[in-house]
Amino acid sequence: MAKTEGMLEDNEVEVSIETASEEVRSESRGARGEGRRRDRDRGRDREYVEKEFVEKLVKLNRTAKVVKGGRRFSFSALTVIGDRKGKVGYGFGKANDVSEAIRKSIDKAKRNMIKLPVKNGTIPHEVTGLFKSSQVLLKPACSGTGIIAGGPVRAIMEAGGVTDVLSKSIGSSSQYNVVKATFDCITKMMDARTISRNRGKSLNELWG
Repeated sequence: MAKTEGMLEDNEVEVSIETASEEVRSESRGARGEGRRRDRDRGRDREYVEKEFVEKLVKLNRTAKVVKGGRRFSFSALTVIGDRKGKVGYGFGKANDVSEAIRKSIDKAKRNMIKLPVKNGTIPHEVTGLFKSSQVLLKPACSGTGIIAGGPVRAIMEAGGVTDVLSKSIGSSSQYNVVKATFDCITKMMDARTISRNRGKSLNELWG
């Protein structure tokens, strides 16, 4: 009888171990499922956050380095982002992969966003920006004019939420220099309230 009881106890132990292992497996499956659900939710939240910004690739450059095994490529990306509500930024990133270079440039752009004054879809006043041998002129325009600009200037204005503006690029046509000159314009701009206060008029008198 002692052996039988011992055998029964061993069987009971084996059954309990199997049951416990099955419970652990089910819990781990549940945890993995919960983790996947959490990851999906995080992915949705990340997509929602990313959609808040308009991302525009201004320039993608490829360089090659000759090594013993052949040529090694690297990529550089210049990106402009904005929320279409008066905030814009630009970033420059380098990597051995295109997607990684673009990701780096977007991350830098998000860290370097500045305020773009917008009133009735246009800029408050005329301004000129300089960077090295590039010069950019921005002028306000009436409603319905559209964005009269090309290349990097158009990308920045669209990302910032400007719908009507006149522009002229003078000097070097390097896209990086033009972007820097355009952001020099933005940093020199005064907002609508400052202009109306300096001129001694109300916002309605100046812009209606």
